[in-house]
Amino acid sequence: MGTIRVFALYPHGVYNGNMIKDIKKRATHRSKIIEGQFKGLVKAIDEEKYCMDILTQSLAIQKSLGSLNKLILENHIRTHVKDGFESSNDKAQEELITELLDLYNLSNNK
Repeated sequence: MGTIRVFALYPHGVYNGNMIKDIKKRATHRSKIIEGQFKGLVKAIDEEKYCMDILTQSLAIQKSLGSLNKLILENHIRTHVKDGFESSNDKAQEELITELLDLYNLSNNK
């Protein structure tokens, strides 16, 4: 699996931390929903609920995580990717391409 990294526009270990406010609000809300769903899943397992109910809850969490991932990816594209491709730094642009390809490979893990 590839390593996801912050490209050269942001020196190693430095990130400006500027999320788009609306996306941050929606991602935080989605994360809290996922937290509640996960607690419900743990409880269902502890209580040995019907397997199909547990699987349904697990699949719902996976869909919610997909929704969260889409929000975070949108923020990344609208901020870091946009900034990176607008820069004249060829190395930063190549690192961005590699980062996105690594993410694609990670998301298609079989």
